[in-house]
Amino acid sequence: MVLPGSNVSIVVPTFNEAPNIESLVARIAQAVRGVQAEIIFVDDSTDGTAEVIDAVARSATIPVRVIARTERRGGLGGAVLEGFAAARSNVCIVMDGDHQHPPEKIPELIERFERGDVDVVVASRYAGGGTTRGLAGRWRVGVSKLSTMLTKSMFPVRMKDVTDPMTGFFLIDTTVLDSESLHPRGFKILLEILARRTFRVAEIPFDFADRHAGESKASVRQGIHFLTQLAYLRFGKLSVFAVIGGLGALANIAIVWILTQAGINYLASAVIAAELTIIANFLLIERFVFGEMRGEAAGFWARAAKSVSFNNAELLIRIPIVALMVESGHITAVLATAITLVVAFFARFVFHALVVYAPRRAGDRSPARRIVEGIDAQAMTPGEL
Repeated sequence: MVLPGSNVSIVVPTFNEAPNIESLVARIAQAVRGVQAEIIFVDDSTDGTAEVIDAVARSATIPVRVIARTERRGGLGGAVLEGFAAARSNVCIVMDGDHQHPPEKIPELIERFERGDVDVVVASRYAGGGTTRGLAGRWRVGVSKLSTMLTKSMFPVRMKDVTDPMTGFFLIDTTVLDSESLHPRGFKILLEILARRTFRVAEIPFDFADRHAGESKASVRQGIHFLTQLAYLRFGKLSVFAVIGGLGALANIAIVWILTQAGINYLASAVIAAELTIIANFLLIERFVFGEMRGEAAGFWARAAKSVSFNNAELLIRIPIVALMVESGHITAVLATAITLVVAFFARFVFHALVVYAPRRAGDRSPARRIVEGIDAQAMTPGEL
C-alpha cells in the first residue's frame, strides 16, 4: 500500500507521441490517486506533441508540464536527465509515452521503494510474471534477450540483481545520482545509471504491452547506438580482455606457424597452440581483467577448471571448423585459425563474466565445497621462509 503523502515526479521522454498523450495522462492520473504526483514530458518531437501536451495539461487532474527541447543532447537519456533536473520530487519514475509501460504499475513501484531498502526499483520484463509480448516478433525478442545477456556479461557485479537492465520503466531516488558522472549517449538511460556505480536495486514484473498508437522507434540505428553506448561504458574491461585475447591469438598463430613449418600436422599444431594459450590467457585475465571479482567468485581452482573446460570445449568445436575451412575452403591453416579465434573471443568473454567469475550466493556452497575451498585458500596462502 502506498503511504499517504507520497510524492513522486513521473518523467516521460517523448518523440512523436501526440496520439498517445491524452489517454496516457488519464491513465497516470487514475493510477496515482492519493499520491502527490506530477508528470514532466521532455519532448523532442516533430509532430506537435508539445502542443498536444499543453492542451491536455489544462484539463488534467494532476500537474502536467512539458519541456520542449530545441537541442536533443544525449538522446533519450539526455531527455531523462533534464526531466530529473526539473522534477519537484527526488523520487522520479521514468516511463515511455507509448503505453507499453502500464501506468497501473506506478503504485507498485512506489510501494516497493517506500520499504526503504533500495535506491532503484526496476520494472522488469524478465522477472517472475513479466512478459515481452509488446516486442514485435521472435526476432526482436531474441535481440532483446541477447542484448540483456551481453550487458550483464559486461557488468556482472553491478547488474547481478537486475534481470532487465534494458528497460525504460523504473523508479529512482535521484539524491543518490552523481549527475556529473552521467554522459548519456543513447536511449538506455537505466544502463547508463547502473553501470556507473553500485545501487541497491529491487525489481517488480510487468507486462510489456503493445503500442497504443504511433510507430516503434526500434531500428538498426538504435541498435548501433546501444552497442556504442555499451562499449563506451565498459570499454576498459573489454579492452584489456581484447588485448590479452589478441596477444593469445598472435601467440596461437605463431605457434601454429612454427610447428607446421617444423613438419607437424596442422591439427596437432592447433591443439598444442590452443592448450598453451588457454592456460596463459586464464592467468592473465585472472590478474588483469576480473581481479576485482575474484573475492565473490568461486575459488581459484574452480575458476581455472571452468575456464579451461570451456576453452577446451570451444576448441573441440573450433578445430573441426578449422579443418573444414582448410580442406574445403582452400585457405591456409593460419588464416582459418585467425578467423575462428575472432569468433571465439566474444563467446569467451560472455562465459567468463557470467559463469567463471559469477558472484557466489551465500547458500550456494555445500559443506564439502566449503571444506575444499578452505583447503584451497590455505594452500594458496604465501608461507613464511
